[in-house]
Amino acid sequence: MGPLNKGKPKTRMSNSTLLFIIAGIILILMYGIALISFPVSFRQFQTFFDFFNLNAALFIVTLGMCIVMIGGGIDISVGAVCGLVTMACALLLETGAGNIWGALFLSLGIGLAFGLMHGFLIAYLEIQPFIITLGGMFLAQGLLTTLHKEPLNVTKPAFVALRRYTIEIPWLGTVNRLGVFIPSEIKPSVFVVAALVVLYAILMKWSRFGRNLYAVGGNRQSARMLGINVKRTIFLSYVICGLTAGLSGFIFLLTTGAGNIGNGSLYEIKAIAANVMGGVMLSGGVGNLLGAPIGTLTLLTINELIRAAGVQSNLQAIVSGLLLYIFIVLQSIIMALRERRQFSLALPPWLRPPRAQDQKTAEDQR
Repeated sequence: MGPLNKGKPKTRMSNSTLLFIIAGIILILMYGIALISFPVSFRQFQTFFDFFNLNAALFIVTLGMCIVMIGGGIDISVGAVCGLVTMACALLLETGAGNIWGALFLSLGIGLAFGLMHGFLIAYLEIQPFIITLGGMFLAQGLLTTLHKEPLNVTKPAFVALRRYTIEIPWLGTVNRLGVFIPSEIKPSVFVVAALVVLYAILMKWSRFGRNLYAVGGNRQSARMLGINVKRTIFLSYVICGLTAGLSGFIFLLTTGAGNIGNGSLYEIKAIAANVMGGVMLSGGVGNLLGAPIGTLTLLTINELIRAAGVQSNLQAIVSGLLLYIFIVLQSIIMALRERRQFSLALPPWLRPPRAQDQKTAEDQR
């Protein structure tokens, strides 16, 4: 009698999982290079935490962009919406007309308005996402400069206290030159990022909306044949992205403490780049939501590594652009090889989920 597993088909890893694993390996390699090249800076726990403390708004924007990209869309207005929210909330708080909760609801309301508008025009009127969100970007930028052209610092005591509030981790930290132990600090915005990652990961993994979005991003015609409401799915993805962009603006204001016409500048480009580095395909249907924060960390690590190396600021964008080219080409090569069955990464037997057919065959052979 032959072995029970003879002739069993191999469990082929999905494209999303494969690209996610590659993104994780690249992040580890990049951070390892940073640790070796600049150990004094990158070995400090605070350096890693500051990636989140100072860039929480970028992480949030990237999460919203990830959902839209998995559905096969794009939203280049998120950076401008983020900047508009910072100025609107700064005006609300500084004029004394509202409080922190009012500013939060205002930020979500602005983001929701743009999400509803973009979702309706793209999903139900079937206009190209790039054109619609480009118009949204110009609209948000125009409203931003109309509200206030000069930087506006928020001096409201309750907001300043919230902005300065930090959570210390007493068992993690560094010892300075005087021998004094300095514990690491985390801003409350980091917990907002963590909560959104968990919430959106659950949404994309176990909800009907997440499954439908992957199907729509992969092939809209096939999704329609499966009975999926394609228009509603696309509409909801842009609504979620708009809400996320609005929330990122409030978090951005908490980080900087001021409204400025330059707030959120190029966030849409950074979000797209971070998602590509995290294994999300621009064509849609392929990607892991957890790849969004991994890609963002990779992008921030690369930028910090370039800065620590003393590269001029005008060359940092060039190096980042070249690395983005490499990531896109790498994705294309891997996908092409997998279609030709020349590249495969099968799960080991002990990680493969049991199949009903395999169990029945085993019982018959007994």
